[in-house]
Amino acid sequence: MKKIFFKNGMIDLAQSRLGTKIVYKTDEFFAPAKRIINPWPPIFKEGVFDRHGKWMDGWETRRKRGKGHDYLILKLGKPGKIHKVDIDTSYFSGNQPRQVSLDACLSKKKIPNKNSNWIKILKKKSTKPNSHHFFNIKNKSIFTHVKLNIYPDGGVARIRIYGSMQIKKKFTNKIINLTSVLNGATPIACNNEHFGRAENILAPGKGKNMGDGWETRRSRGKNFDWLILKCAAPGKVNKIQIDTHHFKGNYPDKCSLQAAYFDKKISDKNIVQKSKKWKLLLNKVKLHAHKKHNFQNKLMKNKKINYIRINIFPDGGISRVRAFGKIE
Repeated sequence: MKKIFFKNGMIDLAQSRLGTKIVYKTDEFFAPAKRIINPWPPIFKEGVFDRHGKWMDGWETRRKRGKGHDYLILKLGKPGKIHKVDIDTSYFSGNQPRQVSLDACLSKKKIPNKNSNWIKILKKKSTKPNSHHFFNIKNKSIFTHVKLNIYPDGGVARIRIYGSMQIKKKFTNKIINLTSVLNGATPIACNNEHFGRAENILAPGKGKNMGDGWETRRSRGKNFDWLILKCAAPGKVNKIQIDTHHFKGNYPDKCSLQAAYFDKKISDKNIVQKSKKWKLLLNKVKLHAHKKHNFQNKLMKNKKINYIRINIFPDGGISRVRAFGKIE
């Protein structure tokens, strides 16, 4: 049985393209704190040094010689509920923190003060060198700020804060992008994301490069790849846009879209099973390199949908998928 990657309707709340910023840090002597929310996977540059020492792709503080510990504060671009975190120490070996913990709060201030109600959402956990550390978060309150504590000092390559955004926008009688992460769209599942994460296709704006999209491995077979997403809200689609910007020798040969509407909560597993029989939103069409493809919805013009399945034949990369329509 082929592996399915369940995204569980979560996105990385810490990603900078949502507006998340580092608003405070105790120290960043060896590597700047802003690198910790870089959307790209960390890299290692062999033999590269700057004026403070070895160049590291992450946040790294100096060796602490007194009491206390280092920490930084992230202001989330969009408030939300946190379900899971990944504290990644890739390439930090011998200079990773001994332990980490997380606090979170809800505040209207850019930098919460001492009177802010910080809640411990992750108790102290031991860390390993060059490793991903995944932790489930039980507190399901809405937060605006997250504090990453490292004990006593050291380096962390990336922090990913997976959860769901709090959306306050009202879209009545407006045509919007139903598949935009800024409006609340989320990935549900995909069969492969070897070179590029599924949630990238929901990102705002034009892709920055080939890494800023969803890309699968070379399948070498008769199969095809797919991705399922949940729309920002139920709606009727007018226009569909398949954007292959930056994908020139690795764009899919063809693609098709299927869609459905569910008015009740349904498990991700059932969504995947049922999706094979969903009605076509877009017939199989030929794609081209580095191009924005526009299609009118002719097959499900008056049908309300809230889930879309994207099929690519046989494999490859797509920068963005946009489904424009009105919320019903």
